[in-house]
Amino acid sequence: MQPITIIVACHNGATTLARALDSAIAQGEAERILVVDDGSTDASANIARIYAMREPRVRLVQMPGTGGAARARNWGALQATTPYLAFLEVRDEYLPGALAAAHAHLVQHPHEAAIRLDVDYDGFPERFTTHPDFARHTEALSNTVPSSLVIRRGAFLALGGFPMDETFRRYGGEDGALAWALHEAFGQRRLIDAKRVRLHYQAGTYAEHYLSIQLGLSDVPVATQDETLRASRAFLAAAMASVQQTRGLSVRHAA
Repeated sequence: MQPITIIVACHNGATTLARALDSAIAQGEAERILVVDDGSTDASANIARIYAMREPRVRLVQMPGTGGAARARNWGALQATTPYLAFLEVRDEYLPGALAAAHAHLVQHPHEAAIRLDVDYDGFPERFTTHPDFARHTEALSNTVPSSLVIRRGAFLALGGFPMDETFRRYGGEDGALAWALHEAFGQRRLIDAKRVRLHYQAGTYAEHYLSIQLGLSDVPVATQDETLRASRAFLAAAMASVQQTRGLSVRHAA
């Protein structure tokens, strides 16, 4: 049994799903690759079915309706039985040896809940890449994007998964909220010796939104900032309470 389940949340990702799946299949540490289709109206589900016929590790899970990426990722995590989870965005790809490096680190550091992989930002417009603070802010972003995360399944479930508050559905930011809770509860490190995930630029994504704001290229209304911060703090409080409750439980060992 291989130790990792890769969860690919997909909503109308037909143009990039094959690339993501090819990179996931190349990861020998993956026992299962779950494509969680979140109400796509394009060919995403058919592409996943074709891959599942060719590769036994690929499985399509279809959600009723469209509930957002957080719900899709959480549902995939509940289907997994492996000790580790990885979350690959449908537009991104793993580079060779990505999950081997993550797995080796977590085996060598059994008290760490998760590890982040360093991210290569591909195809971003010059208005971002020529900014003097681009490298600094992409470094911070690498600690929040889902594709960089490999986490112990128990730790993920203890945190409550990705937050599904309606605020995040409207404005984004659930990735950052989970990263904040993970950092506060367990800490998180990033392997920086090599780039192991390639994040491809796409307009309208969280990565573009985050960089636009951090680099001063766009503004966000104060009310939106406040609402997102409130939702993030509420999730953090709930996640910390859940972790503390779990830590306080006694474990009954089988005879």
